Amino acid sequence: VQLQAYGGGLVQAGGSLRLSCAASGRTFSNYDMAWFRQAPGKEREFVVAIRRAGDNMYYTDSVKGRFAISRDNAKSTVYLQMNSLKPEDTAVYYCAQRQPTSRLSILTAQAYDYWGHGTLVTVSS
Repeated sequence: VQLQAYGGGLVQAGGSLRLSCAASGRTFSNYDMAWFRQAPGKEREFVVAIRRAGDNMYYTDSVKGRFAISRDNAKSTVYLQMNSLKPEDTAVYYCAQRQPTSRLSILTAQAYDYWGHGTLVTVSS
């Protein structure tokens, strides 16, 4: 399995970015997907997740109303649209894939068995 995240970059506060994560190696539509992020000097944190059918999404409070996750199962790709970006959103963003039968919460990193290498998002003030 390979997860390739891209779309990061430098943006001013209030701006927008769209991240993409292309998956390969197993049937994409069978798995939940998520984005996590890790800011400098901090632990990796959950950002948002989407169920395999795309019918349920879960957001951390700090991004609700600003970020939107979506997926295109035909393209084996998950997206993260980030609007109204803030300097505190600066981090490396990772996409991850989870078995829907996992007993671990969809909100926790331990529930995900495959990870992309990450893409850096820098928001300047």
